[in-house]
Amino acid sequence: MIKTAKKTSAVSEEEELNLKKQIEDLTGHWKRALADYQNLEKRQAREKEEFVQYASGSLALRFLSVLDHLEKAQDHLKDTGLDLAVKEFKRVLSEEGILEIEVLGHEFNPEEMEAVEMVEGGGDNKVAGVITKGYRLKDKVIRPAKVKVSKIVNSNN
Repeated sequence: MIKTAKKTSAVSEEEELNLKKQIEDLTGHWKRALADYQNLEKRQAREKEEFVQYASGSLALRFLSVLDHLEKAQDHLKDTGLDLAVKEFKRVLSEEGILEIEVLGHEFNPEEMEAVEMVEGGGDNKVAGVITKGYRLKDKVIRPAKVKVSKIVNSNN
């Protein structure tokens, strides 16, 4: 009878070790699943924030063409009321994170500019003129500037 008790005790110790291992394995799986879920929640929150931040981009593009027309009219009319309206328009865009990309005289950057013409003179690969202004929404280019890029002409050819 004592031998049987020892065997039962030995089996239960072995079972206990197996159960502890299973518990550790399940706990590890549960913790990894929880960490994966938390990472998913964080990624979705970040994606939602980016979507909200840049969702106004397509609407802004439509307003930018209106601003282009107002600025052309402003150049020809020299009207104080129009000047105030354009200034207010730009202020509102700025408050929404939409800013003009400064390009004139800068080195050509294909990430924020589109070269539509090459002209002689000036520095090599510098922006010599702006045809259409470029704009950025926060850190993302929503409309590249259309520019004239200068090139140095070698007269020895």
